[in-house]
Order: sequence, then structure tokens, then C-alpha cells
Amino acid sequence: QVQLVESGGGLVQAGDSLRLSCAASGRIFSYWFVGWFRQAPGKEREFVASALWSDGTTNYADSVKGRFTISRDNTKNTVSLQMNSLKPEDTAVYYCAVRRGLGVRTEAWAYTDWGQGTQVTVSS
Repeated sequence: QVQLVESGGGLVQAGDSLRLSCAASGRIFSYWFVGWFRQAPGKEREFVASALWSDGTTNYADSVKGRFTISRDNTKNTVSLQMNSLKPEDTAVYYCAVRRGLGVRTEAWAYTDWGQGTQVTVSS
């Protein structure tokens, strides 16, 4: 089992930047994916970004493309999400997750390991 612990959330103003981190314990295989999801109150959990563990190839939701950057450090077993130009609609609990399988997927059910989440609030 992979255990994930997120950190770095907080309250910021629109236009600010924030960096989330996720520390993973346990082995992550090269063909697995690490991802970030978010869930706003009353809404379903939605895909934000993912990266292939082996080479860091990334995939983003259209809503964050150009503003967010996912990166992984497989020497330290960490995943980060750099969020720039934040908007009030980015307000949500952000979750780090691992997908134990081949191919890029954006559905939450395709990810098997989850962190506890970290709150990001963007004020207007």
C-alpha cells in the first residue's frame, strides 16, 4: 500500500500562487501515475493533473492548463503541484492520488491510493 500525505494548502487571494506537496511512503512502480484531484463543496471530485512516475510525462485538466504544473521527484518519493494565477473557482480540497495501471486516466475510480486532502481557499 502507498500512503500519501499532502501539505501546503491555505488561504490566498485571487492571482496568488501556492505550492502543494505530497509525500509518498511505499514503492511506486515506474509505470504508475501520480495525480492531483480536487473536490469543492457539493461537487464531485475532479481531475486536476497527473504525471507518469518514470519520466514525468504530464496531463492536465483544461481548467488548469497553463496555470498549474505537476512535478514528481522519484528520488524523494514526492509529488508537487505548483498553482499560479489562482482563481476563486480553484477553491477546493486537493487530494494526491496514485494510479496503479497503464495509460492516462482522469476518473477518480482509476486511482487506488489517496491522501487525506489539503484545503485551498482563494478569495476574490
